Amino acid sequence: MSDEPTIFQKIIEGEVPADIVYEDEQCIAFYDVNPQAPTHILVIPRKPIPTIDDVEPDDEALIGHLFRVASKVAHDEGLDNGYRTVINCGDDGQQTVYHLHVHVLGGRELQWPPG
Repeated sequence: MSDEPTIFQKIIEGEVPADIVYEDEQCIAFYDVNPQAPTHILVIPRKPIPTIDDVEPDDEALIGHLFRVASKVAHDEGLDNGYRTVINCGDDGQQTVYHLHVHVLGGRELQWPPG
């Protein structure tokens, strides 16, 4: 992992534009630029946590908040019939940006197993 700011950090800092659907003092949510479903939103903490393996005990409230926001944006998007949340971790988990993020996917029936 690089010491360079991630694309997500640049979005948080306003250096890179994003189609933001929600933001508060702890997190930001925006549409994925490479959607894998009709609705694909990313919810990211403002705090740069590289992976879910890097979550510390002091981050527990923040992680809970991310999931509350994921639920809110899903319902704001009309995904009342269901949606999926995903957190990828590491190379084998297909994590491409090393800034923890929750994918909110919906707008169609999703298949199982996913991978």
